Amino acid sequence: MEWSKIKVNQEIELVKPPIEKVQLVKYAGASGDFNLIHTDDETARKSGLPGVIAHGMFSMGFLGQLVSNIVGNDGFVSRLQVRFVGMVRPGDTVTCKAIVVAKDEEKRTVDLEISTEKQPGQASTIGQASIKFFSPVGQA
Repeated sequence: MEWSKIKVNQEIELVKPPIEKVQLVKYAGASGDFNLIHTDDETARKSGLPGVIAHGMFSMGFLGQLVSNIVGNDGFVSRLQVRFVGMVRPGDTVTCKAIVVAKDEEKRTVDLEISTEKQPGQASTIGQASIKFFSPVGQA
């Protein structure tokens, strides 16, 4: 997204397709988190869960993707901080949201409130992010 098009209070979304169990198995392999509550329904139920749940960091990765998409190649993500507040399960569609809460023209930074929802109004991850845009060519 271009620096000039970012406005305070602007909301930006990224909707991910429904979570598939195979994604969770692949994520377990990539992350090294092999806790069976993320891949095996029986183990998850024995743990008091309704079934397999997605890794919290899976949703954080989606938010990282959204924030990275906003800055593109014009800067970098300088902060990404989240708290997990709900479970995501296979079949859930995750909507990632970012709301621009501050834009500093001099420092070329943008602060965002970020969240994931599996249904409108039902947050599963909440947090904040900051991005820093590079100065235009020829400027300090």
